[in-house]
Amino acid sequence: MKPKRIYYEADVIKYELGKMLLEKYKDVPRIKIESHNRIKELQERPNTDFVEMKKYLIIGIRKTHKYVQNEKSSDFLVPYTSSGCSAMCLYCYLVCNYNKCSYLRLFVNTEQMLEKLIKKSQETEKICTFEIGSNSDLILENQITGNLDKTIERFGKEGRGFITFPTKFSMIDSILNLKHNGKTLIRMSLNPKEIITKVEYGTSSLENRINAINKLSDAGYKVGVLIAPVVLIDGWRNIYLKLLDQLKNGLFNEVRNNLKIEIIFMTYSYVHNAINEQAFPKALKLYNKEIMTGRGKGKYCYKKECRDEAENFFKEEIKKRFDSAVIMYIV
Repeated sequence: MKPKRIYYEADVIKYELGKMLLEKYKDVPRIKIESHNRIKELQERPNTDFVEMKKYLIIGIRKTHKYVQNEKSSDFLVPYTSSGCSAMCLYCYLVCNYNKCSYLRLFVNTEQMLEKLIKKSQETEKICTFEIGSNSDLILENQITGNLDKTIERFGKEGRGFITFPTKFSMIDSILNLKHNGKTLIRMSLNPKEIITKVEYGTSSLENRINAINKLSDAGYKVGVLIAPVVLIDGWRNIYLKLLDQLKNGLFNEVRNNLKIEIIFMTYSYVHNAINEQAFPKALKLYNKEIMTGRGKGKYCYKKECRDEAENFFKEEIKKRFDSAVIMYIV
């Protein structure tokens, strides 16, 4: 990623990563800010500038370090080294939190966060799994910072339990030879090619994602698959059948025989719809009033009968293709 513009907090220069990033992008126009959370100039930009703003890089210091208990793929959600993303998935849940300001933010106090992670893992009574990628895509971030390389090796040496994160990217070569000691679980987020090309702008292709899963497994990593989010567009059965067939045929036997799957249905919102209509006027329309219903203020989900039909579909079709697969949860 070569950012078009950089916004940075003055104190980032006190950290090694801050110095490195400012030097790395010394030829990029930069603007000093008081807080990475409140950049008035960007908050006031129109929705039509969404794509332009995704080309910006925000550099700051993370001040929130509270771990949140989780009951899905981990025991704790960990505020970590980045937030937001430079990709432009039309359903991204971060848009609900940050609106059009869901651009990539990098936090330079990485040692502080890593020290806390290792200390917390050593202090927990039971063996825990820590989700470190709930607010960003760490494979993407790693191309800029190298933070993930350091985290995997350090946790592999000193941490107790496991770290985990999801990704939609296939640029995993730099982590293949790391000494992870089996303590890192990487979950690849998958969707049919039709969804990736029409909805998940700026992410890796399905073929490359499947190849990345195999490479990671060969490198000794624990791997998992998310079918997420499930998007019920016209003809959804056919495209998801094709996805499952591609998985069956494309995954190595070791992965296929130990497959753990998470299934997450798409939720949508008024905010998504407003941004997408103005920033991507020709894009696939994700809101469908015929099969969606309200879910809290300004949010939408699939109606129960549609959701139940799709849930049964996935259970049946996965069982047909993967005898030993475990569906961890469906939400």
